[in-house]
Parts: sequence; structure tokens; C-alpha cells
Amino acid sequence: MTIALITHPSCELHDNGSSLHPESAERLGAINNRLIASGVDWVCHHYDAQEAEWEHLRRVHHVDYLEQVRKLAPLGDELVNLDGDTAMNKHTLSAARHAAGAAVQAVDLVMSGKHRHTFCAIRPPGHHAYPDHSAGFCIFNNIAIAAKHALDHHGLERVAIIDFDVHHGDGTEACVIDDQRILFCSSFQHPYYPYKGADTDAPNVINLPLPKGTKSAQWRSAVYERWLPALEAFQPQLILISAGFDSHLEDDMGDFNLVEADYVWITKALCGIAQRYAESRVVSCLEGGYDLSSLGRSVTEHVRCMAEYTGY
Repeated sequence: MTIALITHPSCELHDNGSSLHPESAERLGAINNRLIASGVDWVCHHYDAQEAEWEHLRRVHHVDYLEQVRKLAPLGDELVNLDGDTAMNKHTLSAARHAAGAAVQAVDLVMSGKHRHTFCAIRPPGHHAYPDHSAGFCIFNNIAIAAKHALDHHGLERVAIIDFDVHHGDGTEACVIDDQRILFCSSFQHPYYPYKGADTDAPNVINLPLPKGTKSAQWRSAVYERWLPALEAFQPQLILISAGFDSHLEDDMGDFNLVEADYVWITKALCGIAQRYAESRVVSCLEGGYDLSSLGRSVTEHVRCMAEYTGY
């Protein structure tokens, strides 16, 4: 079996301005190196990401915000800060458009039937980006853009987004909360950045705020009790994953204690739901994950699981 893997060279050229910044190009290098060393790269069909059209971005983001990002994008060697956590260098706008474009392209690939499962190794990440502003290293909300493309361009009626990053996908929630065609499921450490999501009350949002120190059994139990029945009832025609791996016990950007086996467990569960209701269509986009070793290992097992999945 194979899996589509989409990335673009510009994603490695985006720079947040400091060698100490956790969201660095080394993240993609760590993933690529581990995929090759493990042999999983051999089951990946590689694609260069296409650049997102402004039409794709406008499905999620306000025109004024998109124009602001375009105007602020530097042409020289200066660095422009969009917010306290998110910066742009001269390659960032291209990287952000290719990251969003990868998510759109991944949807097109699974909808065409060419691939069942895809993984987008992209940066900047997206799940903190709001319709009208950047936040938390994120400029465009890649996963929400993918969801809207699946609904508006491909005519799907039900799309599920699952976010297992240690930080709540607050930007994604803001992008989809009024769209009942989308079921959004997010697990996250609480209280913790971005300090939102614990009190969300919306029929299409299932948030799992969990305490510092959450271990595998506690996290799996919450997912099993809350997400899986809701996904079965929703019967999504496409599953999109905001794949953040900073819930890993080795990642000091959070205080969860998940391990690679947990990412395999949730990947199998989601592939099974996709097999039953979505013609096996799964698109996964990289979000967080900042400890390079655990990131590389976790992504590799996530990709391996999707590539090899043949059912329960």
C-alpha cells in the first residue's frame, strides 16, 4: 500500500527569526530523515505542493486580512512580526500559500480516488489562525481551508476535523463553528495556551480539555467515549486530521504523556471510520510537534499506519 506525502521546498525556507524558535525548518528535516531511516519513505508517493489560490484562502479568511498579509510580506532580508509568536521572512508568504495549497491538493487527491490517505508535511502550521488574524505560529488555517474546499468545490455534505495537538485548535474552531457540515473534535491540555475551548457550547464542536499530566489511558478513554460515538453518528464523508505531535511525553511544549502507540491507535480508529463512511478518504496535515526525535518517530508511525491500513 502507498500514501501520498505532500510538501514543498518553500516550507523549509520560512523562518520565524530566531534559531531558538521551536517552529523551525528542522522539524521537516527530522520527519524526512526518520521516514527514510525507517523505510516508510518507500511507501510514500511524493508530491510537490501546489500554491493555494486566493479563492481557496477566501473561503476561510477575510479579504482584509489576506490583503494585510500580502502587503506585509517582506521582499528583502527584514523580518515582519504578524503577532507576538508569528513572523514572516521573504519566503513565508510562499510557504504559507503552499502549506494551504498542500491541504487543498490532498483533498483533490483523495476525492479523485488516486490515493486513499495523504499526509502534508507542511509549515507554517495552521490551527491557531483565525479568519481575521494570525496566532501561535499560524498564518492560514490549512485544515479549515481543506474542509471548505471539500464542501464547496467537491460537494461533500459532511466533513470531520480531528485535532490531537496538545494546544486547542482555537483558530479552526472559530473558522468552522457556524458550519454544521463540519464536525470539529479537539483534545488539548487545559488550562494552557491558547486558554480557550473548555467552555465551548456548539453542536458541531466536541472539545476534550484534559489536565496537565494526562497519560495514554486517560486520553484514549476520553476519545473513545466522546469522539468515536459522535463520529459514527455524523458519518463523515471525509476525515481531516490536524496532526499535532506535541502531546508526546518527550515534547516540552506541553505536559501530556502520549507515545507513538497512541498516535497509531487514533490513526487506526479514524481510518476505520473513514473506511465505513468516507470511502477511506483521510487527509492529515502537520500542526505542532517540536521535540525533533519524538516528532520524527511519531509522524513516521502515523504515516506507516495510514499506508498499511487495510481494516480491522
